[in-house]
Amino acid sequence: MDRVIALVDGIVESVRLDRAVISASGVGMLVFATPATLGTLREGERGRLHTHLVVKEDALTLYGFADAAEQEVFEILLGANGVGPRLALAVLAVHRPEAVRVAVSNEDEKALTRVPGVGPKLAKKMIVELAGRLAPTGAAEAEPTPQPPAAAPTVDAAGWEADVVEAMTSLGWSAKDAERAVSATLAASPELDEARDVPALLRATLRDVGTAATARSGR
Repeated sequence: MDRVIALVDGIVESVRLDRAVISASGVGMLVFATPATLGTLREGERGRLHTHLVVKEDALTLYGFADAAEQEVFEILLGANGVGPRLALAVLAVHRPEAVRVAVSNEDEKALTRVPGVGPKLAKKMIVELAGRLAPTGAAEAEPTPQPPAAAPTVDAAGWEADVVEAMTSLGWSAKDAERAVSATLAASPELDEARDVPALLRATLRDVGTAATARSGR
């Protein structure tokens, strides 16, 4: 059932911080994805995402991915007890697919616990249950290239950081931890404060969280 909709290819109708709507064959498909993946889409232009359909009694939810490698890691993560679609997406929001493979292979609990909702106990369980299934491929990875916005958006100077915090809480962070992470990124990259580009700040904050995890693990 999860392969009923394996790919969405069409005109991007809208892009938000955690989702996009892509019109394919006259049907608007709502797709949830990581900020990095959503950053590759531009409203009014053609977009293409690999997808995974999650079927529940009360909902059908579509998750989108920039490439097959990201989709594969997402689907393997779902095989671990205690990891649902939302948490698997949060893992990929913090770490690129190859970084997830490396963390599991190296038994790097610290990297995994940087993801909201993943504590030490779950990190250990993920490492045990996914060992051998998430072996590193050796592929060099680059952050997906974000598309420039069609026009500079008008942003409320008083509330633009709150939009980023809200997006992070939707991925599982507490408001306090999200605020702390956003503040740290703005302090390290003041040019983001000047630009007031909400998607760019969200991507940068998540990238910094993942980088901090790698540095602290000492790997």
